[in-house]
Amino acid sequence: MGQSPRVLTAMLAHRFCPLCATPLVLRADSECGADGSQSRLACPEGHWTHWDNPLPVLAALVEIDGRILLARNAAWPATNFALITGFMERGETPEQGVARELKEETNLNVDAISLIGVYEFIRKNEVIMAYHVQASGRISLSPELAEYRLVAPEKLKPWRAGTGYAMADWMRARGLPVELSDWGAQAPIDPTSLT
Repeated sequence: MGQSPRVLTAMLAHRFCPLCATPLVLRADSECGADGSQSRLACPEGHWTHWDNPLPVLAALVEIDGRILLARNAAWPATNFALITGFMERGETPEQGVARELKEETNLNVDAISLIGVYEFIRKNEVIMAYHVQASGRISLSPELAEYRLVAPEKLKPWRAGTGYAMADWMRARGLPVELSDWGAQAPIDPTSLT
């Protein structure tokens, strides 16, 4: 049974059963009650299985006064801007999570919100729920974000990955032309559209 990079990473992070402290073993799914197509870390006593399910991530395509807010994470290169994203927290709906993340990262308020779609992001083992958010307020970035741009919708340049596909779908729904680029190959914005 070959071990994927995800399984190897899980083996480094999870070595013992969190219930009985027995060292975990690599088992076929069928031994863990699933279809047998993958290997999983599991307690040999049957107390616990590391399923490694995808994490739900929220993304907001934020519209302010007819322009779209793109932000650059402080750890990213100067040319990489993207949508506002974050993880859901226990006890909140996706819409509440988007509103919380937007407030935490930009200080903006959600005026209206609608689902764009749900997108896979296999490379990071995530499922992205992307929303179009009409927002208001004064932008004040959290330390996690280095800078932002407000871009005219027709100047957006979506990328070939999770949130880029959400941006492309939003643009198509408005009859805007879409040209996908590779993430990092070019900035997802037209420099003439910046404010």
